[in-house]
Amino acid sequence: MQNKFARTDLAAESAARLDTCPEGVTADTLNIHGCSVSRVVIASDAGAQALGKPIGKYLTLEMADYVTRRGQNFPDCAAAVRDLLRFFPAVERAKSFLIACLGNRAVTPDAVGPCVSDSLIVTRHLKSSLPEDFAAFSSVSVLRTGVLGTTGIESAQAIRAMCGLVHPDCVIAVDALASGEIGRLCRNVQLCDTGISPGSGVGNDRAEINEAYLGCPVIAVGVPTVADASALCDDEGAECLFVTPRNIDELVKSAAKLIAYGIDLALHDGLTIADIDALIE
Repeated sequence: MQNKFARTDLAAESAARLDTCPEGVTADTLNIHGCSVSRVVIASDAGAQALGKPIGKYLTLEMADYVTRRGQNFPDCAAAVRDLLRFFPAVERAKSFLIACLGNRAVTPDAVGPCVSDSLIVTRHLKSSLPEDFAAFSSVSVLRTGVLGTTGIESAQAIRAMCGLVHPDCVIAVDALASGEIGRLCRNVQLCDTGISPGSGVGNDRAEINEAYLGCPVIAVGVPTVADASALCDDEGAECLFVTPRNIDELVKSAAKLIAYGIDLALHDGLTIADIDALIE
């Protein structure tokens, strides 16, 4: 059973619920490295209102199954994340990046950002001290924002302060998302150029992280780890509940590894997956 009003952060899911695409919204499907990708472009206020998403471009990698680092489909899916990041002109133009890893490692469904940070190749300090040796690498800094309840600082405020220090050309914000469909959990990766509102998927909206607030382009990358329980039943009590797979710890680690490797491949030309393994493990 699927409730069309179940909460979702995924533009592809919101578009699929509509009988027809409203004016100013286009939706199609791409095939990248054998992976299915849903593309939704919202170009009007009417379209934004209909889908409940800001104007912008949304790309969703839709995997048929869970992807593990040792799985045969990992290289293709990682290459697809790389190419999807490069779809955004802000990523193609940038030479320096701040990767903001949002979430709470102590809460497993919210640990995507912290887990992604474990597999990122950080180079800003190396490019400063060894410029010739790391000339082929982009300048990458990583910020683990934590959450307001444990830091007392809004994630958006922490990122803006760090932008003032490192002056990135582009911010990539990574976070967990919510879906209205069980089958999408840890099997979709959404990328968009509209920024992100931490906690919005579970009704705990925080300050938005976007270009208007930070002063530089923001690409948001996320994976759904929880589903609105109202997608499963019509019980009124389900409206305030979210569900997650029982092996969510394993799934979050695998999804985070995929996202991290895709980011590493996108930001550092010429690297292979074997190179990344050697550099981070």
